[in-house]
Amino acid sequence: MLRAAGRGLAALWRAVVFAFTRSLQLRIIALTSVLTVVAIYGVGSFMSQQIARGLFEARRNSVSNQTAGYVAEFESLSGITDRDELVDTLSTQLRSKVSNSPTPLRSIALEPVGGNRSVPPIGAFPYGEESVRVADLPGEFRSAVADGQDGEQLYESVELPGSLHSPGLVIAQRVTIPQAGSFELYVVADLEKEQDTLEFVQRALLVAGLVLVVLVGAIAWIVTRLVVVPVRTGAQVARQLADGDLDQRMPVNGSDEIATLAESFNDMADALQDQITRMEQLTVLQRQFVSDVSHELRTPLTTIHIASDLIYESREDFDESTRRSAELLNSQVERFELLLGDLLEISRHDAGAAQLVTKPVDLSEIVTGVIDTVAVVAEQAGTELLVHAPSSPVMAEVDRVRVTRIVRNLVVNAIEHGEQRRIDIYVGSNAEAAAISVRDHGVGMSEEQVEHVFDRFWRADPSRRRTLGGSGLGLAISLEDAHLHAGWLQAWGRTGEGSCFRLTLPRRQGQAIASSPLPLPPADAVLRGGTTLVAGPSTSDGSVRVQTGSIPIVVEVAEHSAEAAVQQGGARSDGAARSGPAQSDGAQSGRAPGPGAEPTEEGP
Repeated sequence: MLRAAGRGLAALWRAVVFAFTRSLQLRIIALTSVLTVVAIYGVGSFMSQQIARGLFEARRNSVSNQTAGYVAEFESLSGITDRDELVDTLSTQLRSKVSNSPTPLRSIALEPVGGNRSVPPIGAFPYGEESVRVADLPGEFRSAVADGQDGEQLYESVELPGSLHSPGLVIAQRVTIPQAGSFELYVVADLEKEQDTLEFVQRALLVAGLVLVVLVGAIAWIVTRLVVVPVRTGAQVARQLADGDLDQRMPVNGSDEIATLAESFNDMADALQDQITRMEQLTVLQRQFVSDVSHELRTPLTTIHIASDLIYESREDFDESTRRSAELLNSQVERFELLLGDLLEISRHDAGAAQLVTKPVDLSEIVTGVIDTVAVVAEQAGTELLVHAPSSPVMAEVDRVRVTRIVRNLVVNAIEHGEQRRIDIYVGSNAEAAAISVRDHGVGMSEEQVEHVFDRFWRADPSRRRTLGGSGLGLAISLEDAHLHAGWLQAWGRTGEGSCFRLTLPRRQGQAIASSPLPLPPADAVLRGGTTLVAGPSTSDGSVRVQTGSIPIVVEVAEHSAEAAVQQGGARSDGAARSGPAQSDGAQSGRAPGPGAEPTEEGP
């Protein structure tokens, strides 16, 4: 029960904190109410103290005047020489004063002073009330009265005996009675009526304070609603504008400051819509221009290529300078043709004309074929290629040409930036997806570079010498090809620790991907801070996504087990395929289990 109650209170507290942090209106109402309570408490306390002081002072002055009158009467007694008669007279007068006092009295007492023993202590008490004797009064007060001078009055606040323990006031004064000697006169007044008055005023202040808090809270709610509702509307409209609905506008009511804000917001939205529309039109024109130019250049480039080939084939008949020019011309024409091909391909994607030709394909065979084509380049670069693949085929319905182009781009980029270090290529699958991961251990990428790695014509280091050419469109085209398959192409990198690109494809066309069979960041990555930056399309595998520019950035919590790292390391010692400078006949193919793979799974 206690644990359940504790969990309930914790959940309630979390809900209150969540609502308090998410609602500006709630914070303003709560803050206004708290400040109102503090102000009312301060003012009420001050007023209560002032009223209590006033009631006490009024009663003290009244009882003090009565006491002075009693002293005058006692001092005027004369002609009574008999002791018993004097005692009877004093007792009668004391009872009469208690009965006829305009102020409720609890007792009047005469105490002999010093050696005066002619008259015993005399006291009078009201009928039906518990008596207050002189011995019950505070000792310090009685000592002060005994040391006082004739005519000096002293007073003390006391608590009267009884069930209600009402407050009381004691006033004492020295008095000298003829024929009887010196006495101390103690007059005890009951302040119950004053206490009742004070409590009534306090209750009235409390009720008024509660009503005022409710009224102030209601006023704060109304006022903040007048401000918060337009702010919420503006936030909703801004969110819809950010989602692409550029026709949304804030409602304008009246001509106050909120209306002015709404008009300014709408003017900004109009200007933004106009700019975006013009940018979209410009983008369409640019893409159309690139497409038209690419197609128009196709025919003259073919003619130039034929002429370049004829000149290149006859280069041995030229002098050294002309022969070098012929070789340079041929290489640049080939590079121009590759660039033109990339431009045509990206234009087809922009126009929505790219089509898939899918059939069941073993992704391991695609990786092996790519390694065969780049083996000479890897050998010249001094780079070892290492394949980690399951023993059974990793089948998926894909466009073989496009997937081959993606893998080749990734492997060539890894060779280019791998700093002559080993490149690991992983192939894996699960029930719904198949994946290829290319991991290099070279220069790596910073977070800023990861954000732009799929941008068109973008290079991480433009001044870096490139041995394999490239148009700057390879990764952009690869990303479009992955999207065409309804798959993911994601990138991870860290400066000095290398990079990793993961291609995840559905095993059957139209099948949704929930997770990738290969980890990203890679299992062998040294993770710091618990999170890392991954660029690529939004996924549904539990990642937290942040939109940055035109590229969705996925911030994944990097928690890889040591077992995954051991699996990666073990794959290099039990039959992984290798390609590198030690081989003279290109890359050989072979398969070994990779992280996340399913060795016993058959293709569709």
